[in-house]
Amino acid sequence: MIPPGETIGILGGGQLGRMIALAAANLGYRCHVYAPEPDAIAADVCAASTCADWADSAALERFMAACAVITYEFENVPVAALAGEGRMFPPVRALEVAQDRVHEKRFAEELGGRAAPWAAVDTAADFAAAVARIGMPGIVKTRRDGYDGKGQWRIMDAGAAAAFALPGAGLVYEGFVAFEHEFSVILVRGADGDVRFWDSADNAHRHGILARSTVPAPPAILAQVAEARGLARKVADALGYVGVLTLEFFATADGPVFNEMAPRVHNSGHWTIEGALTSQFENHVRAICGLPLGSTQLAARGVVMDNLIGDDAHDWPAILSDPANHLHLYGKAAVRPGRKMGHVTRLVL
Repeated sequence: MIPPGETIGILGGGQLGRMIALAAANLGYRCHVYAPEPDAIAADVCAASTCADWADSAALERFMAACAVITYEFENVPVAALAGEGRMFPPVRALEVAQDRVHEKRFAEELGGRAAPWAAVDTAADFAAAVARIGMPGIVKTRRDGYDGKGQWRIMDAGAAAAFALPGAGLVYEGFVAFEHEFSVILVRGADGDVRFWDSADNAHRHGILARSTVPAPPAILAQVAEARGLARKVADALGYVGVLTLEFFATADGPVFNEMAPRVHNSGHWTIEGALTSQFENHVRAICGLPLGSTQLAARGVVMDNLIGDDAHDWPAILSDPANHLHLYGKAAVRPGRKMGHVTRLVL
């Protein structure tokens, strides 16, 4: 157990790291963020920060030496730099699985999960064979580093397939899934194996970016949550996981279809800050520090969380004019289309 007053290291300086640090401060911890960006927004709320490249082994070693425990806020942290680090939670193995879509899909399938039809693609011949076997429409995704719809190309018909020029090796081709809803399963697992789940949110995306999460989810999702949670628990146990883990699913006529996993706190769980008795961020801190986990029960009859994307953030005066709204702005200096600038949560009492 790591007592309050110690320092938690956070790899990555985005809004997830910022919200982890805010939750940690409420529990009496200091946070030290490591990020290559000089304008890392997590650093604004941390006791210390290191701005250095991921390849700067000396800076990384100094950072780790200053921390009692280390976590991360995004899954693209270079694994090689973290090998052998025993104070890293979630474990490095979770990063290794989640960073590569092929490894991720195989891992979930080996545990009994069902993914969309897929094939690894490295060459034009691989792509042609994948399209012939899986069919169209489909989608090409980078094996690594894709998020919020980036690194993805839709293949809707034969003409699009013929015109598509591979952007490089390390791709995956997936068949489209006919689904009614998208939903996430978010759990927290302590070092003692204690697992707790938050309610699953109905997730609505716009241009590949999460726009709204709603709890409780509709019956079509609720009927599939138990099976999806079963896979999520298997993933957590197989990885010896400690911290918050997210798995995303499609709700289909044949049951839940696994989409991807995120070994971290997740955008679709931001509603838990006001909407649950213990937020995903607080429970992540509790887990990695060896503290007892808090209740994940709803704090209201329902919750709606809307992301503020791009210029949406300029509407803050109107948002705050409704006293029922809970506004979170991330402190990002530049507003860009498709960039998550904040979120707003409303409780259904």
